Amino acid sequence: MRYMLILKATDVPATPPPAELMEAIAKLGEEAGRAGALLDTAGLAPSAQGARVEVSGGKLSVTDGPFAEAKELVSYALFQVRSKEEAVEWASRFLRLHRDLWEGWEGEADVLRVFGPQDLPA
Repeated sequence: MRYMLILKATDVPATPPPAELMEAIAKLGEEAGRAGALLDTAGLAPSAQGARVEVSGGKLSVTDGPFAEAKELVSYALFQVRSKEEAVEWASRFLRLHRDLWEGWEGEADVLRVFGPQDLPA
């Protein structure tokens, strides 16, 4: 099963991420890669650089960011794992690094299953 983890920051300290955090994130990514679980990961630009495309009332609209009601998206990771619980464990480890190594940082990770052709009706 594939799962996408989307990291959202809800409170970011004024200081940049500590080097110790960045090193720990790199090590966790290497571990996930060696385990065959991590398929892809990258940072995301601020929502001000994006757009939202919506269909409502039969009309298509495009709204440029930023999106004030949304938490700031930080990064994503795509995992190939055996279960939702395994995906949640990877996400928990990632968030624990932030909690332990960047005082004042708060955020959340959405863990979303990615459907593939095998999940669709024939």
